[in-house]
Amino acid sequence: MTRLSDQSLGRLAPGVTRFAYDRAAQAVGIVHFGIGAFHRAHQAWYTDLAMEAGAGTKHGRDWTIAGVSLRSAGVAEQMNPQDGLYSVTERSDAAPRARVVGSVRQVLVAPQDPAAVVALLAAPATKIASFTITEKGYGRAADGSLDPALAGEGSIYRYLAEGLAQRRAAKLPGLTLLSCDNLADNGGQLGRLLGEHVARIDADLARWIADECTFPGTMVDRIVPATTPEDVAVVEGLLGLSDAAAVVTEPFSQWVIEDRFAQGRPAWDQVGAQLVADVAPYETAKLRMLNGAHSALAYLGLGRGHVFVHEAVADPAIRPVIERLMQQEAAASLTPAPGQDLEAYAADLLARFANPSLHHRLVQIAMDGSQKIPQRWLETLAHHQRRGAESPAILTALAAWLRHLRGDNGPVDDPLSEPLQAATRSAAPGEWLDALFGAERLVSAIWTPTVSDRDFVARLL
Repeated sequence: MTRLSDQSLGRLAPGVTRFAYDRAAQAVGIVHFGIGAFHRAHQAWYTDLAMEAGAGTKHGRDWTIAGVSLRSAGVAEQMNPQDGLYSVTERSDAAPRARVVGSVRQVLVAPQDPAAVVALLAAPATKIASFTITEKGYGRAADGSLDPALAGEGSIYRYLAEGLAQRRAAKLPGLTLLSCDNLADNGGQLGRLLGEHVARIDADLARWIADECTFPGTMVDRIVPATTPEDVAVVEGLLGLSDAAAVVTEPFSQWVIEDRFAQGRPAWDQVGAQLVADVAPYETAKLRMLNGAHSALAYLGLGRGHVFVHEAVADPAIRPVIERLMQQEAAASLTPAPGQDLEAYAADLLARFANPSLHHRLVQIAMDGSQKIPQRWLETLAHHQRRGAESPAILTALAAWLRHLRGDNGPVDDPLSEPLQAATRSAAPGEWLDALFGAERLVSAIWTPTVSDRDFVARLL
């Protein structure tokens, strides 16, 4: 079948929506690191709609995206032969809806052409650098500081330092550096970590970045499973064209952004994004309720032989744990913004998790647990511990993660898999919490288990 591209757009099947703006007339205004399925279903999708809504205005022009893959050439091989075009298909109980997105112009593979990545960051038209590089992409040590061993040649810090140095030398304005990853205070963390890296190289550049660049906080929310060959075949039937970069997602999406930009932004607020003064209440609720529940579903569900989220949340042995985690433990640790209804949010999340049309694999969520659980579980545990309260649902999930580390669910995909598994092998199960969260702080310094915590978890191992 003919492949999706600029030339084949006229052959799209009826019922498929597509952008109407002139892509060729739009300059690249955004350089995005980590152009995986989530970015394509979320920020790039919003940007496509924003350029459409703001066509002909200053907010609607020159915001196309140059994607950067930090490691693999896979996404570039999918998208570049398609002129950067791809489709987003929303699945629910209703008939699937597909849209061809035009906001991505090209994808660079950073190790193959690092100079081109730096040149894009330094280009006068570029105004925003954004990131979906997952928690481990920030190169943090267990105490939250920058781990120099993780901030080397292949990291974002190398490209940002060089690109921003060239902007300063050319007397160009700074950039908005927009983290869209699941980190508490993601903008603040990016600014602090980049500052640590640059200060070791060039103190004057570090001061220029602090003065000229902004690091808005964001909260991003959309469930985006990894695309399967079966998904690609279904999308081909919808489009009438082959799409190697197809993305399948849910109808729901949310993007909350701190309104702090160095050089303007697309008209994201005209297409559903919320521009606010303080992202923290939304970000923390999402991390502790949605992401916290997702991780619990992953480890508990894999332990009971499930493959997908909708299977795990329907399991009567798991669902009460998830309900308690969200409604009684995570929600109780939060201070909501005015009008933020956490009870309704929890109910909506349970309904989204139960969507049988969205085959979200538990093993995908279970990856990189050591990088995720501090903000998803440990912040809540620490909150209740300070108040003398217990968190049995999160402790139950934590025990499931420890069983996962033990190898109960197969190979462990985690950047700390070797030291984590070595720690569990060298200690009796009743001592595992101390090995990971005790004196050595292998995972995080946020929370220290009590005797009661250790006893509770040990009973489940």
